[in-house]
Amino acid sequence: MSKVVKAKYTAEAVKGFTHRTALEEAARCLLCHDAPCSKGCPAGTDPAKFIRSIRFRNVKGAAETIRENNILGGTCARVCPYDNLCEEACSRCGIDRPIEIGKLQRYAIEQEKLFKMKTLKAPAKKKAAKVACVGAGPASLACAAELAKAGYKVTIFEREAKAGGVLTYGITPSRLPQAVVDHDIAQVKGLGVKFVFNTEAKAEDLEDFDAVFVGAGLWSPALDQHNFKGADLKGVYSAIDFLKEARTKKKDFYPGKRVIVVGGGNVAVDCAVTAKLLGAEDVRILYRRTIEEAPANMNEFKYALSLGIGITTGLYPVAAKGTKTLLKSVEAAGFYDKKAKAEFGADTLVFATGQAPEDMSKIADLDLDHKGRIKVKKGGKAGDKFFAGGDIVNGGKTVVEAVAEGKEAAASMIAYLEKKGVK
Repeated sequence: MSKVVKAKYTAEAVKGFTHRTALEEAARCLLCHDAPCSKGCPAGTDPAKFIRSIRFRNVKGAAETIRENNILGGTCARVCPYDNLCEEACSRCGIDRPIEIGKLQRYAIEQEKLFKMKTLKAPAKKKAAKVACVGAGPASLACAAELAKAGYKVTIFEREAKAGGVLTYGITPSRLPQAVVDHDIAQVKGLGVKFVFNTEAKAEDLEDFDAVFVGAGLWSPALDQHNFKGADLKGVYSAIDFLKEARTKKKDFYPGKRVIVVGGGNVAVDCAVTAKLLGAEDVRILYRRTIEEAPANMNEFKYALSLGIGITTGLYPVAAKGTKTLLKSVEAAGFYDKKAKAEFGADTLVFATGQAPEDMSKIADLDLDHKGRIKVKKGGKAGDKFFAGGDIVNGGKTVVEAVAEGKEAAASMIAYLEKKGVK
């Protein structure tokens, strides 16, 4: 793979605002008294307040508002589905078009980084209670940040070499550059949170902690749910394994000449874009339903189409064919038209149809649902001293919802520790 191809893979697809265009966009804000945009943010990032700050050239104030409410402000500015949340609620929708809230948030955080602003600070005096977070994904990072701001000593256990979870290993860098993730994580570290990498936390590691948050995510492939023939052939991947290998493989990662991606969500689009940007010539998304029913953001589909990625609907894979070990083609059948059949030549087949949880019994005896996800009560309570949130609870939603669940769990953990008299 050439340096040019690698550069295309890592280059950010969407450009941000300049200082001038940010001020122009912020000036379009109606300064609504009831601020429906702020009500539309699951994490409570408060767009109304930070847009007002940008409008009046108080960029530091804008960055402070974002960070105080959403420690992953830079990340969410890239991957949050704004058009279905705060931008959909924007009052300007009834006049012309909504304020580009995501790009304004991105601008504020870019200025924070550019001018090395210090926007958060943890109390100098720490409380005696010790808290652990399992996994360094979005929910755990948000939970840890809230606890650290309240003066608690927090340790995050992460089995990988870097923090970020799905942000670092599961999203194409053209949509979410690693530098953005690293800058957000630096804010968490700046609050005094301790990270223990290359360590898979087990029950014995958590015994000495007064409260534990589990944000382990979904990292097991769910290929077996398809009862799929040929799943063991070389070239057949789960989405998370494909994206992770593309981002971390030390040697050049070539996805193959012909790539089929199964699924209709943003992860499927990420896989297809990754394959195309890394040199695959023929990339096709295979989705069993119609494009209107696909859960992926339409802007993501448009970007994929602009790269020459094909999208075939109404078909689903039934078998992978090849030699004893090597994938050669994918056989598909009609989802609506039961008589429909097709066969696609393929060097790589990626299933982006969901991930499954791993065994949680090694952490604690937690109550699980039929899919192996952790059951929680209000506030993320999962058991004695245990709390949980993010994908391991909700099955895989958005980053901003993981942040919201992490914040909610942190508030419950603080209340729990105070009630137990552990301060």
